[in-house]
Amino acid sequence: MIEEKPRMARGCDSRSDDVVVAAEDLARDLAAAVVLDATVSFPKPRFDGDYRPESGHSTWARAHIPGAVHIDLLGEFSAPDGPLHFTRPEPEHLSAELARIGVGPGTDIVVYDAGEMTWASRVWWMLRNIGIRARVLDGGLARWTELGFPLSSEESAPPAAIEPAEVADHGLWRDRDDVLGISAGSESGTLLCALDPEHFAGIATTRYARRGRIPGSRNLPAKSLLGAGVLRPHTELAALAEAVVSEAEHPLIVYCGGGVSACLVALALVRTGHDDVAVYDGSLAEWTADPALPMISDEEGNP
Repeated sequence: MIEEKPRMARGCDSRSDDVVVAAEDLARDLAAAVVLDATVSFPKPRFDGDYRPESGHSTWARAHIPGAVHIDLLGEFSAPDGPLHFTRPEPEHLSAELARIGVGPGTDIVVYDAGEMTWASRVWWMLRNIGIRARVLDGGLARWTELGFPLSSEESAPPAAIEPAEVADHGLWRDRDDVLGISAGSESGTLLCALDPEHFAGIATTRYARRGRIPGSRNLPAKSLLGAGVLRPHTELAALAEAVVSEAEHPLIVYCGGGVSACLVALALVRTGHDDVAVYDGSLAEWTADPALPMISDEEGNP
């Protein structure tokens, strides 16, 4: 029997429409916000198992939103000596790293990346889990640049360090045994895969050890939630979510390759009123590395 987890809280902010901020609004209030750049470089795989994440610091150094602080999801903002890249840090570790750059529960935090909002969503989910409110910049650096807002290459000093806040774990993450219980049918819940349809089907080159999906999964691709680089309108997001999670058992457990794109799906679900959502942190990076754990693929003729 899998140990029962606390029911997932609504987090620090129950206003579902307040999880993102438009570039125009951030530009107007930039001086009042602490802006975090969460960019990671993650090239497409050249062959199965080609896994090459790199720090996005050099991308940040070339051009970033003025005053933005780069945070390293491969370094201090992941678990020290974690078994996988991007392993979530313990709440106390995360709070201490935030305090080091002057960020706490009362800070107006905006997170962005130079990709498709997935890295920023990962940070947003990490903060939400410890009760610290943040918003993701809708459209990220691309949208900011498209609108002609200023960029900088200066390495400005982060805000002064503060005392770490006391934080708690709100239960928004799940691990391998939780997912196994749902996949095997011994626990209630629904697994949602955030990868694109080709990876879900197992017919595309993968960064991970095996192709395909966890048995029992439904597909809600993170990329389908974006239109012209920004989140789709609320009504469209709601329709996409409803098409996949209608009559689904709860909780909804989202996974992807490494627990990153899954956070963008989690953000969209929260924005459309789904509060019983969690993310499988290890995702396929962990799952596919264990040959004892089942995977299915359309390429193999499986359903």
